[in-house]
Amino acid sequence: MTKRRNDISRREFLEGTGAVIAVASAGPALKVNLPEVLRDHIGLTGTKIGCDRGECGACTVLMDGKPVYSCSNLAVWADGREIQTVEGLAHGEQLDPLQQAFVEHDGPQCGFCTSGQLMSAKGLLKRNPHPTHHEVQAAMTGNICRCSNYNHYVEAVLAASKNPTASKNSSGRSNGSSKSAATVAATKSKRSAAVSATEAGGAR
Repeated sequence: MTKRRNDISRREFLEGTGAVIAVASAGPALKVNLPEVLRDHIGLTGTKIGCDRGECGACTVLMDGKPVYSCSNLAVWADGREIQTVEGLAHGEQLDPLQQAFVEHDGPQCGFCTSGQLMSAKGLLKRNPHPTHHEVQAAMTGNICRCSNYNHYVEAVLAASKNPTASKNSSGRSNGSSKSAATVAATKSKRSAAVSATEAGGAR
């Protein structure tokens, strides 16, 4: 089969960790859902596909720091936006304080929803470093846990909120800082974006 001219290689998407990427338009190749691009074309399989209709939250990623259902976003809608997946939380072998809190408070059970839970929690802590119990519950409402481990997730987020670094990016920068060093261009730098970014689809 002949490779389509607009297909994007893994190397063009990734440089280093690739856990935080700035997605740019690449024509027909990106006219698919965002999790498909993340999982099948980039290899960031931490983002899970559950219901595939914007209800369960397993596919939650951060788009410009805000939690969104990636299954409700076409890849082209992420044009020029910064996307962070669960792979971007840890710094090498060192877990993010939020991940560590999840482990210590027995958050993950079957583990399928955990990455989405983590990203929703990370989004909360970025905008509200010291949430109340009620605020954590409200922020995590969009994430379904088949194991019904909700109380443990809430406890973990509250514990992480006591760590001053929990609201920062994996690079150690605060949410208001410039792009992480892990940010990479999805296409060659000279290729201009063909599709404007839109807020539509899955934002919570």
